[in-house]
Amino acid sequence: MGWAARGGALVRLVRHEWTLVVLGSIALAVLLTWPTMRHPATTIPQDTGDPTLQAWQIGWGGHALLTQPWQLWHSNTFFPEPYTYAYSDTLLGYALFGMVGSGPEAAVVRYNLLYVLVHALAFVGAYALSRQLGAGRAGAAVAGASFAYAPWKLAQAGHLHVLSMGGIALALAMLARGHGWSLRDGYRPERARPGWAVAGWLVAAWQVSLGFGIGLPFVYALALLCLGAAAGYGLSRVRRKTWPVVPRRLLLADLGGGLAFGAVTLLMAAPYFEVVARHPSGRRTIEQIAMFSPPLRGFLTAPPESWLWGERHAVAREQLGFAGEMTLLPGVVLVGLAAAGLFLSAWPVRYRLALAAGVVVSVALASGTTLFGDGKPGYVTLVEHAPGWDGIRTPGRLVIWTTLLLGVLAAGALTVRETDPQPAPWWRRPARLALLVPLLLVLVEGVNRTPHAEVPAQPAVLRGLTGPALVLPSEGTREYHVMLWSTDGFPRLVNGGASFVPPSQDRLRAASVSFPDPAAVAELRAAGVRTVVVLHGYVVGTPWQDVAQRPVTAPGVHREDHPDGVVYHLD
Repeated sequence: MGWAARGGALVRLVRHEWTLVVLGSIALAVLLTWPTMRHPATTIPQDTGDPTLQAWQIGWGGHALLTQPWQLWHSNTFFPEPYTYAYSDTLLGYALFGMVGSGPEAAVVRYNLLYVLVHALAFVGAYALSRQLGAGRAGAAVAGASFAYAPWKLAQAGHLHVLSMGGIALALAMLARGHGWSLRDGYRPERARPGWAVAGWLVAAWQVSLGFGIGLPFVYALALLCLGAAAGYGLSRVRRKTWPVVPRRLLLADLGGGLAFGAVTLLMAAPYFEVVARHPSGRRTIEQIAMFSPPLRGFLTAPPESWLWGERHAVAREQLGFAGEMTLLPGVVLVGLAAAGLFLSAWPVRYRLALAAGVVVSVALASGTTLFGDGKPGYVTLVEHAPGWDGIRTPGRLVIWTTLLLGVLAAGALTVRETDPQPAPWWRRPARLALLVPLLLVLVEGVNRTPHAEVPAQPAVLRGLTGPALVLPSEGTREYHVMLWSTDGFPRLVNGGASFVPPSQDRLRAASVSFPDPAAVAELRAAGVRTVVVLHGYVVGTPWQDVAQRPVTAPGVHREDHPDGVVYHLD
């Protein structure tokens, strides 16, 4: 191949639709998540609570798989408890990122990079799904933008596991392509691509590996889609009196891909069932779910982080019990476009009605216990009867599905059927240019005012720490900071934060309040703790504020004083 031919191939690659979509989505993500990438090593979006926990989770996944993969689920936190990695969503699917770099600063940089990239993936996934279903570029771009930058997502800026939803749309796009199916043309066996079907199942498995808070409803959605496809296949056979054509390779692809997906799901679920068996308090109750269940007006209310709607919806937010999980506005422009798509669309009427029904069902389920006053039938019914559903305490996050379905409806409304076999360039078609306006409006609704907090620096006294250790103070969000700092070598720690407190941690915390008296030292030693660190800069106002001033009366305890803390060796 000559230089001219190679140059032409490179130009075609650069100008290819998918190259432009991927590069454009990354650039857009950097812009609309700004200032995340301004100081990626020292600041983190929203606050220093959950984001620092999740930075540790990503780091632990990479560290464990590189060093002791058989110990993956038994993390370095909550010592001496087992299966502690399953105390919350793990983000295990990002373990490859966790294999690069070490220490707290690298963990924060990884988190910020992923925070930007998950927005880009959400755009690409919804764009790909809409294109596969038959939408034009403008409609698919609106679907991608709304899925990536819906106003409700701004309230979730501190929850990377919630924002990591792009794999859902991308997997559905690949599965639809693999099966030769679209909303415009239905099933076309000649268009089936078994390789894409396998890829779709693998992406779906990866999505589940990020966590069950978002992954479990996806598992059930895929199961319903499979049942619907089987029912449609059977109905088609009855009508035609013959078997519809299904390529043998496609059946094998579904069998292999589906088995891989099921295996990953079961392997991910097993430690969570073990945790619930050991700690029944970790199971969500109906009362907890009710605390986070939004009223219908929550779906019309934006969070304060929204540049366009934040201040305008301040009064409405005051009427919500837990605004962080109840401000669920998918976007005013999106809702309007989706409504228009019910009446004017490239999609057949039956599919428009099916999409609208999906929107209604997803809103009903996302309402949790507020539906019909008690969530029955609805979310509570699933909690009581669907395996694993009682582990999800925030029903409002099902608005993910509402947003995706509204986006597909909007894409149909913005799709123009091409009648000219050789259309004029897009810049000569004013009607096509006008289709950019809805895209810009959707993006404006996604502009953020998300705060970026300074990440607490690792105290020098913790560098090179060896465990098992207890770091004091041990309470609140400081536990997440200690977890982040522990990415420096991952020493075993009593410290750890989750939605419930295991009895062993509760007991050791209570004992440590009187440390270093002999009784406290004896109990910590009995549990296996060999080091206690007291951080000077954080104990003020806590039960441990005068620990460093107390005399050491227990035998065999060696004290080391440092500028920012005290280390007690209990050996």
